[in-house]
Amino acid sequence: MVSGPLEGVRLIEMDAIGPVPLAGMILSGLGADIARITRPSGNAAWADVGAAVLLRGRTEVSLDLKSDAGKEGVLSLVERADGLMEGARPGVMERLGLGPDECLARNPKLVFARMTGWGQEGRLSQSAGHDINYIAMTGALHAIGEQGRPPAVPLNLVGDYGGGTMFLALGMVAAILSARTTGKGQVIDAAMVDGVANLLGMFHAYLSTGAWQDRPGSNLLDGAAPFYRCYLCKCGGSISVGALEPQFFALLLDGLGIARDRYRQNDQAQWPAMQEEFTRIFASVTRDEWEDRFAGSDACVAPVLSMREAMEHPANAERGVFIQHNGVSQAAPAPRFSETPGAVRSGATVPLEEALRAWG
Repeated sequence: MVSGPLEGVRLIEMDAIGPVPLAGMILSGLGADIARITRPSGNAAWADVGAAVLLRGRTEVSLDLKSDAGKEGVLSLVERADGLMEGARPGVMERLGLGPDECLARNPKLVFARMTGWGQEGRLSQSAGHDINYIAMTGALHAIGEQGRPPAVPLNLVGDYGGGTMFLALGMVAAILSARTTGKGQVIDAAMVDGVANLLGMFHAYLSTGAWQDRPGSNLLDGAAPFYRCYLCKCGGSISVGALEPQFFALLLDGLGIARDRYRQNDQAQWPAMQEEFTRIFASVTRDEWEDRFAGSDACVAPVLSMREAMEHPANAERGVFIQHNGVSQAAPAPRFSETPGAVRSGATVPLEEALRAWG
């Protein structure tokens, strides 16, 4: 049975934090056969936060990369691999004797993907950083939050995973396609600052035309619009509102018991009064009651669920958004394919010799 659209693709994942493990999880779920290189000490770059989730579906091979035998072990896998992903600071792989030159010499068709925050070159390339720093330097963090307050921290979804993992995975798949066509591998320099800058594309377009004010809490999509934000409910929970289009805004007013001609939706002079009234009305009813009231409506109103609530919500259950694997609730592989569906697989720890035999 085909395990996913990437069945037959062989990847090496060097132990790392942030974007690389999630890329391995996603690519594994789509059928890639991944050998994850770990330290003999058992001390991972980041402690295993759940082999049932983030590190699922890989074959784990323990190698001492400071030894000749360990280095040769990685290069032996490189000879059989389509790609390698690493997330070390620039220069580390070269110092280990496992940089692009050594790997491509062993396998000219290899895709060598390098994942960093700042990129392989430039004044910040050797500086430490995390998601919050990368999105701060691209302008994304500045736009998230309210005026007069420090920006809100959007977990590490924007930098690590949106700008990092997704561009790393896309780059890997694109370069492997190219290698299979041209017979030539290449090096991918995936940087979170590059990825996040691309994610801001629509906002750059708005900014260039004057349709976006370069300050937080002042625009249609940053919480300034009363019809595109969240509100507290009577129970202490929150409700999300995204009624951007006029027809959806009209249905929102209907559900709130407000006359349709009371407000001109895009008249920003009316937004303060509109927000004050919306705040009062939403606070008068519980979140679940609002969900029931707007059920089946195109008013674009949805409850703000906790992670555990999301795993149990009937709509997500019907879709199969979450699955159980090794007793842990987690996301099903995505996206979905009609002919080659992905699947969640368990991982295994094997000696190098077994990993090499499995790869021919």
